[in-house]
Amino acid sequence: MIEIMPIWDYSKKIPLYVQLYEYIKNEIQIGTIKPETKLPSKRKLASYLGISQNTIQTAYDQLCAEGYVESKPRIGIFVKRLEDKLLYSLPPIYKSDENINLKDNFDYLIDFCPRDVDLNNFPHSIWRRLTTQCLYSDQSSVLVTGEPQGEECLREEISKYLFQSRSVRCVPEQIIIGAGTQYLLVLLCMLLGKEYTYAMENPGYNRVRNVFKDQGIDVDPISIDEDGICLEDLRKSSARVVYITPSHQFPYGMIMPVSRRLELLKWCEEKDCYIIEDDYDSEFRYKVKPIPSLQGLDSNGNVIYMGTFSKSLIPSIRISYLVLPSKLVGKYQESFKVYKQTVSRFHQDTLYRFMKEGYWERHIYKMRTLYRKKHGILLSAIDKYMKEKVEIIGEKSGLHILLKVKNGMTEEELIKSAHKMKIKIYPTSIYYAECVSSEFPLILLGFGGLTELQIEEGIQILKKAWFI
Repeated sequence: MIEIMPIWDYSKKIPLYVQLYEYIKNEIQIGTIKPETKLPSKRKLASYLGISQNTIQTAYDQLCAEGYVESKPRIGIFVKRLEDKLLYSLPPIYKSDENINLKDNFDYLIDFCPRDVDLNNFPHSIWRRLTTQCLYSDQSSVLVTGEPQGEECLREEISKYLFQSRSVRCVPEQIIIGAGTQYLLVLLCMLLGKEYTYAMENPGYNRVRNVFKDQGIDVDPISIDEDGICLEDLRKSSARVVYITPSHQFPYGMIMPVSRRLELLKWCEEKDCYIIEDDYDSEFRYKVKPIPSLQGLDSNGNVIYMGTFSKSLIPSIRISYLVLPSKLVGKYQESFKVYKQTVSRFHQDTLYRFMKEGYWERHIYKMRTLYRKKHGILLSAIDKYMKEKVEIIGEKSGLHILLKVKNGMTEEELIKSAHKMKIKIYPTSIYYAECVSSEFPLILLGFGGLTELQIEEGIQILKKAWFI
């Protein structure tokens, strides 16, 4: 009898038949068990390994189903001959868990994550009550598939809010709700067409760039200056669609002035192009009053407006939205309403009630006040502990800043030295279309999810990591 000696691992709670099947499969793949070899009978192998015959039979059945072995009636089970090139190209069955790095499990003391928001001040009790009302007021409707564009009542509330807060002019029929910015961008790529070149700010949001490239779209990186995307470079581009973050450029944080916005709209009109305006965190301003959205200034229907509740409410709710120009609504209605809604109708209804009953405006006011205070503490701490050794960029709005560090370290060295002190900070190099080198690297610091004490302590520790 050939030697079959799997090492049972009881700690992972993997059934024995699976462990046996994977062991034999691996032995066949690496050539230890040769083609035409007869496998032991289930009775003999069960006795040899001290396990049940049913376990052996189940493992053999799986190997037969996948074509590694074949059962010959009244003779036995034999290993099949596989094409060598195909066989040796198969990935190995067993890999060390250390080689699989799916998540950073390091226990950080403080994490300056730019995506985090303050969850301690989320109105849990109100949200819970509205969720309950949603469930019991009309139990049947929220449990079935709703409108492809999103619930009309929520779209109505979003249109009212956008007009009041951002001067966005739209009706509910122009709004499409979807589960996150990336999903909506994929929908937009199909709606606008993939044959065009798209442009975006450089540096710019890397997840958006990845969406465009994954959709097979050529992307022109356009440089930025102190007012946002550079119009001179954009005019030289062949792009017919441009993605921008004018109200809080990501990651630099500058706010595009009205003069640049009007120039951009003029370019768009002359070239018959589209602008995708991502207003991802427009609710939070600290030193200037909000500038009306590009969409609100557009009189030709060339601006597609995007917004999200991830920054202003909670990231996990996954509710974002598009505002299409009128001339694109018909095309969407004709060709894309076959795509079902990706946001839970249950969450949509709860958010509708949250906005309708006035809780949304109160929540935004409360969070704006809270983030303004945290923002001030962050800037004060940097001034207190680092002074002229660093330069702050993009401090007028949003939930993150950039820190230009002048100590001779590279971006990687800054991150590693912070890591040693259990502080997590974030690079900016990933937001460039190509690798860049700079005398003074930039580090991204988010503060939304941190307490006031954590912000002060984190900056104090970074001073020790970088300057002592």
